[in-house]
Amino acid sequence: MNIPVKIRGMEFSVPELTLTNDDMAKIVETSDEWIVKRTGISKRHVVSGEEDAVTLAKDVVNKLLKSTGVDPQTIDMIISATSAPQRPYPSVACEVQAEIGAENASACDLVAACSGFLYAMQMARANINSGFANRVLVLASDATSKFLDWTDRSSCVLFGDGAAATILEASDDGIDDIITIRLESDGKNKEFISLNLPNQNCPLAEPHKNPENLHIQMAGKDVYKYVMQKIPSVIEKTLAEANMTLDDIDYFIPHQANLRMIEALTTRIKIAPEKVLSNIQDYGNMSATSIPCVIAEKIKNGELKTPSTLLLSAFGAGMTAAGAIIRIR
Repeated sequence: MNIPVKIRGMEFSVPELTLTNDDMAKIVETSDEWIVKRTGISKRHVVSGEEDAVTLAKDVVNKLLKSTGVDPQTIDMIISATSAPQRPYPSVACEVQAEIGAENASACDLVAACSGFLYAMQMARANINSGFANRVLVLASDATSKFLDWTDRSSCVLFGDGAAATILEASDDGIDDIITIRLESDGKNKEFISLNLPNQNCPLAEPHKNPENLHIQMAGKDVYKYVMQKIPSVIEKTLAEANMTLDDIDYFIPHQANLRMIEALTTRIKIAPEKVLSNIQDYGNMSATSIPCVIAEKIKNGELKTPSTLLLSAFGAGMTAAGAIIRIR
């Protein structure tokens, strides 16, 4: 059994609070010129007050259900790509399930950092292909700003918060909107990006030394080298699996980590710059949310014409990597 998959709708949501580069200069020693030159980012949205990954997820899912008209009772599974939740459990997916009343849905979170949305799409796809599920809600939601060192200008200027969601379901016309998805990982490079959590052993056990730094740690130069070496290979393999070339691709949407990295990657894989879609300048790095956010926003503003074939690529902490080719109709 290999039931084809339909992509139904794509929405995104960001917090109301916006921090410009001039705002960042009030927090750390930096400037708009310094940030734009190195990252291409001009502003980002961050959570405030009681907002977190759950509130962002609930907001975007309610938007999606409204725009698609899907009955929550018909959702069989909810998968949330979440790497920066307020708490490890209950999962963001379970919180969303309760919010929308999807009583028939199983729910779980998936941790693959910035590759998470593509990982979650593949998990949902496999469950639909096999007949285990007919309709799966796939979302990404992260409030990364809560885990940043706001004294470190090399990292705190990069990230923004947000959520995005789509519905995958068994295709009713026999056309498969997911042409291929490739997933890879390189655990040997696990220290390139990391986030420690506070914890302690049982009082009767030998104590352990708690990590001193409980903020996101990133070795920027190592990450850049990894991306330039790994992602072109992932893209090449993804195209080969689909028996396609870059000429068959209408748009390329890479993970929105750094505009200079995106430009270098565009040159490395030799794709026409006009095919590359990006919105990092307005949102920063939104982790797993970044790729679906670009898709949803560009469809709404008319920059992404439909129908079209999209090449997607991502990388994230772990390290994880992913490539996908999908149809948007």
